[in-house]
Amino acid sequence: QVQLQESGPGLVKPSQTLSLTCTVSGGSITTNYYYWSWIRQPPGKGLEWMGGIAYSGSTYYSPHLKSRTSISRDTSKNQFTLQLSSVTPEDAAVYYCARSRAILAAWVQGQGVRRADFDSWGQGTQVTVSS
Repeated sequence: QVQLQESGPGLVKPSQTLSLTCTVSGGSITTNYYYWSWIRQPPGKGLEWMGGIAYSGSTYYSPHLKSRTSISRDTSKNQFTLQLSSVTPEDAAVYYCARSRAILAAWVQGQGVRRADFDSWGQGTQVTVSS
């Protein structure tokens, strides 16, 4: 059974770059036809898909965040990483990593996601943006 665990700073200052890592165990991030995403949920709001990386290494991003987001991976550590630049208080949220069998076109077009779209989730990590 695959398990995902987010790690990174819980507090980031405005204008800085947020960097989070998702460590995957029980399965390889290079296994065919699995996709690894970053999703966030601001207080009182729904899930927002930020972007993802495929088993092949291809990356996909939400149009709303594409200019500030970068997703990469370290296959030797079985990890993938999110970098979000120029953060503001509006970026405060619980950040999740998750696995799916596809990256839907709707996500890349900026539409929402459902928890059921993913078969495995990390527990989430709270990120606060404050000076």
